[in-house]
Amino acid sequence: MCPLPDTAHQGRSIELSESDRHAPIVESPLVLHWQDEGQTQAFAQRLAQSPAIGHAFIELRGELGAGKTTFVRHLLRALGVAGRIKSPTYAVVEPHQAPGLAIWHFDFYRFNDPSEWEDAGFRDLFASPGLKLAEWPDKAQGLLPTPDLVLQLETLPDESRQVTATALTATGRELLA
Repeated sequence: MCPLPDTAHQGRSIELSESDRHAPIVESPLVLHWQDEGQTQAFAQRLAQSPAIGHAFIELRGELGAGKTTFVRHLLRALGVAGRIKSPTYAVVEPHQAPGLAIWHFDFYRFNDPSEWEDAGFRDLFASPGLKLAEWPDKAQGLLPTPDLVLQLETLPDESRQVTATALTATGRELLA
């Protein structure tokens, strides 16, 4: 549905060490246009099928109302998360469990104090296995590791979304392959 511009590795598995998975790479962004929530859901379902999702860090960027949390809800449902999925705006992080996968959904919108980072144990969460999703990552700038994938969501005048997906690591590239 959304192949990478460089498709030389499509259809093959590439074995990477854990350090290689998160090593920065240079990748051309992929620009998507989601006409409606159904296309948001379809993209989330496609990402959920990638084996790389189980060890990815995805940043979600965009203004209030751009659809960041909506995308996360669709992704978590596609991964098999049951029960209520709420925004972590006030809690900063909401843990979730999918079959065989730990997930942490961060929302740094109200994050103001870098000492919170250590006090809350975020360094340990980011070092642990599982999927990490972060909204408003700019509020924790300098504290977060390099994301594997950055999704920049922009609301267009017709209420559709332009999404710029940028892979910053080999894991991000796997997600978009």
